[in-house]
Amino acid sequence: MGKALRKTRPLRDTRLQGFAAWVLGLFGWTVEAVPPPEQKCVVIFYPHTSNWDFVIGIVARSAIWLPIQWAGKDTLFRWPLGGVFRWLGGIPVNRRERTGLTARLTEEFAQRKRFYLAITPEGTRSRTDRWKSGFYHLALAAQVPLGLAYIDYPRKRVGIGGYLELTGNEAADLEALRRFYADKTGKHPEHQGEIRFVH
Repeated sequence: MGKALRKTRPLRDTRLQGFAAWVLGLFGWTVEAVPPPEQKCVVIFYPHTSNWDFVIGIVARSAIWLPIQWAGKDTLFRWPLGGVFRWLGGIPVNRRERTGLTARLTEEFAQRKRFYLAITPEGTRSRTDRWKSGFYHLALAAQVPLGLAYIDYPRKRVGIGGYLELTGNEAADLEALRRFYADKTGKHPEHQGEIRFVH
């Protein structure tokens, strides 16, 4: 089974961090911030069922003060908002073609001293019967932990709740993910994708 990693050292405290936490608190949200066990990891964000997830997630990123970049479909990066999304840490991804993206991102992990990359495994806000497996293969290839980021609307909680060392045993790793996300509910629960891969 995957092994959940947790650290207890405090994250950096800054005025921006405090302001972001204050903004979230103003709307009733609290942030969970388990610091990463190392300076590189793939972070999955689930469930993703609303455009509000992005807004809340970006503010939460400032609150936990991690320089997380995120992968998004390339059509988001067109004018007029493309520059803004890149400034916010976005990396365009072409999901319509097989372009060797996993290999390129694996090389990116190898070259960087610090790299946190967030991916939504559902790949869409609409209902899907499976997760895309790219994040899984990337974390294994790059030999980095998997950060477990989430948003839970009923409890108004958002953040990173832990890290998983993937074993390469797909069935066992997916079961560990199911256990972690079992009590996390999106804004539109009917749109949450099933935690499974289809080959």
